[in-house]
Amino acid sequence: MQVPHLPVLRLGRSYESLDKLEIKDHRTGEVKAVVSTINAGILRKDFRKLGEARAALKKFTIAQLIEMCSKAGELFLNGTLPLGDQGHTQSPDEYVATLSATSGLPHVMVRRNMTKIHHALTHLGEVLNGLSRGLDLSIIDSGFGEQFGTKLSFFPTCQALGLVMPSNSPAVNSLWLPAIALKTPVIIKPGRDEPWTPFRLIQAFIAAGIPAEAFGFYPTDHEGAAEILKSCGRALIFGDKSTMAQYANNPAIQLHGPGWSKIIVGDDQIENWRDYIDVMAASISENGGRSCINASAIVVPKYAAEIADALAQKLGPIVPTRNDDPEARLSGFANLKMADFIDAQIEDGLKTPGAVDATAKYRNGPRKVEFEGGVYLRPTIVQCDSFAHPLANKEYLCPYASVVQCPQSEMLSKIGYSLSVSAITKDEAFIEQIQAFPEIERLNIGPVSTMKISWDQPHEGNMFEFLYRRRSIERGW
Repeated sequence: MQVPHLPVLRLGRSYESLDKLEIKDHRTGEVKAVVSTINAGILRKDFRKLGEARAALKKFTIAQLIEMCSKAGELFLNGTLPLGDQGHTQSPDEYVATLSATSGLPHVMVRRNMTKIHHALTHLGEVLNGLSRGLDLSIIDSGFGEQFGTKLSFFPTCQALGLVMPSNSPAVNSLWLPAIALKTPVIIKPGRDEPWTPFRLIQAFIAAGIPAEAFGFYPTDHEGAAEILKSCGRALIFGDKSTMAQYANNPAIQLHGPGWSKIIVGDDQIENWRDYIDVMAASISENGGRSCINASAIVVPKYAAEIADALAQKLGPIVPTRNDDPEARLSGFANLKMADFIDAQIEDGLKTPGAVDATAKYRNGPRKVEFEGGVYLRPTIVQCDSFAHPLANKEYLCPYASVVQCPQSEMLSKIGYSLSVSAITKDEAFIEQIQAFPEIERLNIGPVSTMKISWDQPHEGNMFEFLYRRRSIERGW
């Protein structure tokens, strides 16, 4: 049977390009789909129609769009939806198996990511209530109104939201979902190995009644990605540290790079460290270690060697299993060069004195292994003697974390930017210092996993405030 063809979706129109790429099973090399790709010239041409795309969403109230988004969530999770333009369809089980085959994520992790997306879509009313701080969203529909004892007016900051997506984890698509309910079209450059989730979401939205003109699905090259970032008015980009540096001073681009998320343990709780090994291990290893909110450092005032050893005993023996194993805990690498690079980086870092691979003696073999045709990186826990060590504040797309000993009084000055921090302490003075620390985006107090997400709170920026600005208003009639 002919493999599916995923067309470019040009704001409501399917388009087959002469230039196509093949999406392959990371283990067998089997082609799972061909995807049309386009250049920046087509994007520039289509961007002239963004006003029409926005007008298609403006016909609905936000309340209506929230209801349709909830229906889309059910369809995404449970529905059989179109896959491409040649009559293929995709059931939920087929989506799970295909995404697993091309990305390396085992089935159980894909399903967990599906559930997160479903939850975000079916709770968008609550999400927007949190992001807008309780705003009566009908004020967005009318353009002005009164609430909280004052006049309010908001206007859109862009014609569309541009998205340069990664391939590492499907749940990152949850970040852009509020845009649809906020009447903002989306222009998506999917990840090279993960077109499945954006395409399936678009089909779910369309099946739920949202106009196809509101969606752009544009597999493209670096020039095309730059055009999306430049022309949409507002954009999200996912990438590494060097990618982030290029756009660091552009407020129109919301950056989603390495999270450098951490668990810190206070002086008052460190004697109870054994009680927190499970939450540390889960923070490091859930979702195969691929998320920016996976803990990549455990910061403690003492017992670093003991904690590193306990984590190593728990995580070091983990081995690859079949993709459909419900207990699978490791993800394969579709990009084999990335696996080689990470393994080499860790090995090179270990040559610098002051670091020990605590997992080495529990791994019973090398870090990088092959299993049933796939390449995997087994968990690595490195004990570092200080934050000065090159491995102390690293983040990799696998279960990796450093354990660093540091006096409580120096922790905040050493940890740097952290997307998610779980602070295990009951010391109110220390908690007050942590709450005032500006380099933490998401904060958990107590033994809470760094992976804990509340979509009704900001995540590397507030999507409502990113897409709408308040203006002063007076009306004479």
